[in-house]
Amino acid sequence: MSGISFNHIPINLLTPGVYVEFDNSKAITGLVGMPQRILMFVPKLETGTAPDNRPLQISSAAAGMAACGRGSIGAAMISASYGVTDTVETWIVPVPDGGAGQAAHGKIAFAGAPEEAGTLNLYIGGRRVQVGISLTDTADVIAEEIADAINADADGYVTAAANGAEVTVTCRHQGALGNDIDLRVNYYGMDEFTPKGLAITFTAMAGGTGDASIATALANIGERQYNTVITACNDSANLVLMKMELDKRWGPLFQNDGHCHLGYRGSVGSLNTWLSNHNNPHFNVWTSETGGEPQPVWEKASRAGTVSSYYLGIDPARPLQTLILTGHMPAPDEVRFARPERNQILSYGGSTTVVDDDGNVCIERAVTSYKTNSYGLVDPSYRDIETMYTLSLMRYQVRARITQLYPRHKLAGDGDEYPPGQAIVQPKTMKASIIALAMDWRDAGLLEDLDGFKRDLIVARNTDDPNTMDILLPPNLVNQLRVTRALMQFRL
Repeated sequence: MSGISFNHIPINLLTPGVYVEFDNSKAITGLVGMPQRILMFVPKLETGTAPDNRPLQISSAAAGMAACGRGSIGAAMISASYGVTDTVETWIVPVPDGGAGQAAHGKIAFAGAPEEAGTLNLYIGGRRVQVGISLTDTADVIAEEIADAINADADGYVTAAANGAEVTVTCRHQGALGNDIDLRVNYYGMDEFTPKGLAITFTAMAGGTGDASIATALANIGERQYNTVITACNDSANLVLMKMELDKRWGPLFQNDGHCHLGYRGSVGSLNTWLSNHNNPHFNVWTSETGGEPQPVWEKASRAGTVSSYYLGIDPARPLQTLILTGHMPAPDEVRFARPERNQILSYGGSTTVVDDDGNVCIERAVTSYKTNSYGLVDPSYRDIETMYTLSLMRYQVRARITQLYPRHKLAGDGDEYPPGQAIVQPKTMKASIIALAMDWRDAGLLEDLDGFKRDLIVARNTDDPNTMDILLPPNLVNQLRVTRALMQFRL
C-alpha cells in the first residue's frame, strides 16, 4: 500500500486504466469570506403582492414596493436600504397588519388668511408635500388642497381628509409604529416660509396601537444565515421574540447567527429608561431625538443596518464611525443631542449618530444593548458591534478551515507518525492548522498578540470520546481607535 487515502477510487480495482480523482482539501490557502445577507422584517399593506410572513429575496427597491404595497412602511424601509447599496443580498419577510390594531392619526389645523402668495411646505414623515397658496385662499380651501396633495402622494405613509379648516391624517398601517410619523412645516428654514397671515397648528400623530406580531414570520425563516437583521418593530412583545430567535441562532448548535438593527425615538431620559430594559448583545438600537430627525426610526434602522452590513462585510473590525447614512435627514441644530447626552445614551446601550458640516447624518458609535453580565455588573465585552461581527466571522472561518482540510479524516493521537497521504488528523496537525489560521487573521487585521494565541491555544483529543477533538481558541481581537487623549504640556 502507498499510504495514500483515496476518497472514491476503490482498492480492489482490477480493470486497466488511469483513474484520477480530485481532492479540494488543500485548494484554499487564505481566509474564506462569509456570505453577507440582509433580512428585513417589513410591514406590508393589503395591496402588497408578496405572500404574508414568508421570506422573499428581492433585487430592487421597486420589487420591495410591489411586495409590500405603495405607501407601506416596508416599501420605505427597502427603499432606504437600497439607497445605501444594492450589492448585499437582501431578503424580506412581509408582515401584514394584525387586524386588531388601531391606526395612528394626527391633525393639521389652519387659521387666519394669507397676506401674500407663496408655497406651503409640509413634511410628513420626512416626505415633502407642497401646495401653492394664493391671496384669495381661505383656511378651508387650503385645508382641502392640503388633503388632496397628501392623498396624491401614493408613497406617503398617510391618507388625509379635510373637515373645514382642519386636516386629519391617518397612517396607512395599524399599530403603534404610526405614532412615530413626524408632522412639521418648513424643514429647510433658510428657503421655506409660511405665507404671512396664515397660522398652522399640528397635533402629533398618536393613537396607534396593536403592532402585528412577527411570531409567524420568525417561524418561517428556516435555518439560512442572515448576518444582518433589520426590523421596524420596537415593541416589547416582538423584541422578546426576536431576542429568543437570535440567542438560539448564536448558540453553538445552530451557528447561523445574525445581528438585529432597530430604531427608537425619545428624550435622553426616556431613551435611557427604555434601554435599561434591554441587555442583549445581538441588538443595535439606533436612537433619534424627540422632535428631531423628521424621518421615522424604521428608516434610520434600515439605513444604519445596511451601512453596517456593507462595511462590516468588508472588514468587521474596522470601526463604523463617520460613515454616512445616505438619504437620512438630520435634526435641526437646536434639538440635536449634545455630546454629554450622546455619551449617556451610549452608556445605556443606544447607538448614536452625529451631523457633519455638510449636513450628513453619520454614525458616531454603534454599540449593542448589552451592558451588564448575569450578576448585573458592568460588562463591556460585547459592547461594540464590531466585536460581534468579528466573532461571527472568526467562527465561520474556523469551521470552514477545519471542514475544508479534514472533511473525512480519521483521528489519532500524537504518539505515532503516519504517511503524509493518510487521511488522519492528530492534535499536533490540527494545532498547526489553527495557528496558520490565526496568522491569516493577524494579516487581515482581525487579531493581535499572535504569540499569546500560540501560547494559550489548546488542541487535545477528548479523553472520554476518542472520536472528538477539543479546541480552546484564545484570539485577542483587534480593537478600534475610538478616543485619542493628549496632554499638551506647553512651555513659555
